[in-house]
Amino acid sequence: MLKIILQSKRSIRPFNEPARDLRIQNKPLWLLQRDVLYPYVTREVELPEGSPLPQVKDACLVYRDNLFFDEFYIQAFLEEARKRKRPSRAAFSLDDPAFREHCLPLSLSYTPVGGLYLADMWYYPNGPEADAAPLVIDLQAREIGYYHVPTYMATGQGDLVYQVPLRSLMAIDSWVHIFIIDTVFGLFGRGARFENRLNTDLGFKLGVLAAALYEGKQLLECSKVVQIGKNCVIDPSAVIHGPTTIGNNVTVGAGAVIENCIIGDNVNVSQGCQLMLSVVGDGTFLPFRAALFMTSIMDNSMVAQNTCLQMCVVGRNSFIGAGSTFTDFNLLSAGIKARDGNGVLKDANRPVLGGCVGHNCRIGAGMIIYPARTIESDVVLAASAQRRVIDRDVHYEDSDHHTMRGSVNHPRLYPRPGEKSMESW
Repeated sequence: MLKIILQSKRSIRPFNEPARDLRIQNKPLWLLQRDVLYPYVTREVELPEGSPLPQVKDACLVYRDNLFFDEFYIQAFLEEARKRKRPSRAAFSLDDPAFREHCLPLSLSYTPVGGLYLADMWYYPNGPEADAAPLVIDLQAREIGYYHVPTYMATGQGDLVYQVPLRSLMAIDSWVHIFIIDTVFGLFGRGARFENRLNTDLGFKLGVLAAALYEGKQLLECSKVVQIGKNCVIDPSAVIHGPTTIGNNVTVGAGAVIENCIIGDNVNVSQGCQLMLSVVGDGTFLPFRAALFMTSIMDNSMVAQNTCLQMCVVGRNSFIGAGSTFTDFNLLSAGIKARDGNGVLKDANRPVLGGCVGHNCRIGAGMIIYPARTIESDVVLAASAQRRVIDRDVHYEDSDHHTMRGSVNHPRLYPRPGEKSMESW
C-alpha cells in the first residue's frame, strides 16, 4: 500500500514548530506515525501543503502529518475500509465521548458535515478519487476518574474524569492536545488495555502472576508490567509500578517513586523524585525531590529540585528552576481557557490543567505559573520582586535575557513562522 503524507504548516504554540517535529510519547510524531504504519505500507510520498494527490491506481492511505493515531485505530480503520471496497474518510460522531470531550475542544482540523466531523485521513482502494464516504470508527472510550478531591473542585462539572479510548486518532492543533495524547490517550489508555487483557486473557493473567511469584515482587512491580532497558542503575529502595517503560542507560535514585510512566533513554531520576502518569523524554535530568504528575517533558530538559509540575507540557532543551510550581486549578472554579492553533483563547473543557513551556527556555527558581499559561520557546525568566507569579502568557519579546548582560549566550533557536532566527535581540 502507498502512504501519502500531507504536510501541515501550522506551527504549534508556544513551541513554534509544526506538530510532526514535536515529541509524542517520547518519539517525534513523524516517527511514531511511521512505526504504526510500518506493517501496512511499502512506499511513501510526502506532499507540500496544497499539492495535488498523485494519480496512481494502487491502494493508498492519505493523512495529514499533524495527526496522532495508534495501531489499534489504524487496524480497525483499514479493516473496515477494505471491507467497503470504496474510498473512505475517517470521521467522528459527537456520540463518541472521547472525541467530544478531548479531541474537539481547541481543534481546527476537523470538517463538520451533516452531524459528523471529518478528519484528514483517507483510504483509497484504487488510487485517489473524489467523494470519499465518512467512516466512523468507535474509539471504545471508557470513563476513568483521575482525582479524589473535595466536591467543591467539581462544582458544576461533575466528577473529575477522562473519557479514555482504547483506539486513538486526534489532530494536534494546540499544546493541550499533546497533554491529552500523552496522558489520557497514551498512559491512561495503556492502563485500560492492560486491565482489559487481565480480565479477558487467562494465559496472560497467569503469566503475570507467575512472574511476580518467581521474582518475589508485587504484581505491578514484576517484569511483565515494568519493562526496563539495558545498562540501567536502579536503587533497591525505588518503587516502580507498572505499566511502566524505562529506556536504556537510566539511573533511578533512592526513594524515587515511579507509577505508570514512560521514561526515555539516558534519563537521571534522582533521590526522592515522584513521577506519576508522566512521559519523560530522552536525556532528561530530574534532581532530588522533583515531582511530575500527568506531565510530558520532551528530550534533554531539566526540572530542578523541589519543583512540582502538574498536567504540564515542557519542550526540549529547557530548564525549570528549583522550587517552581505550575498550578492546575482556578481557586474560584472558573473555567480554564487555553489557546487554539490560531492563538484564540477558548474553553479548554478541563476543570484542571497545568501550563506549557516551549523549547530552549530558562526559568528561574521559585516561580509560580497559573493554569494554562504558556511560555514561548527561547524565553528566559528570572525571578524578581516585579515578576515571580506568571499570570499571563509569556512571549519572546517579554524574555528577561534582552536586558541581561551576556544575552548573546542565549540564541533564538525557534522563531515564529516568517521570522528569522537571531543570535540575540
